[in-house]
Amino acid sequence: MFMGQYDYAVDAKGRLNFPAKFRDGMGETFIVTRWLDHCLAAFPPEEFEKVAQRIAEKGMVKGRNVSRMLYSSAVEVTPDKQGRIQLPAKLREYANLDHDVSVIGNRNFAEIWNTQDWE
Repeated sequence: MFMGQYDYAVDAKGRLNFPAKFRDGMGETFIVTRWLDHCLAAFPPEEFEKVAQRIAEKGMVKGRNVSRMLYSSAVEVTPDKQGRIQLPAKLREYANLDHDVSVIGNRNFAEIWNTQDWE
């Protein structure tokens, strides 16, 4: 279960420290994608698949639109030895992640927010 809030800064290369407690639950490689309210979501692969399945069950039009948002921006990330993940420029732009970032737990996944937007 992902709980708590961790505050970091994105560096000049677009890397973000990812909380050690969250890395343990995510696995070696996990999925980061655009999410609701202009934040990003980080999912363990099996949880990402469950979310995708629930979206597919929503019906053609609504499910298709959400599925496009989810899959078109999804990337697999693997933390480096310092626990940092590389966030592509398009994802950073979508969530306005230019410096101060809050990584928050949301039960089965984590959200990545611009700290000002989160507060």
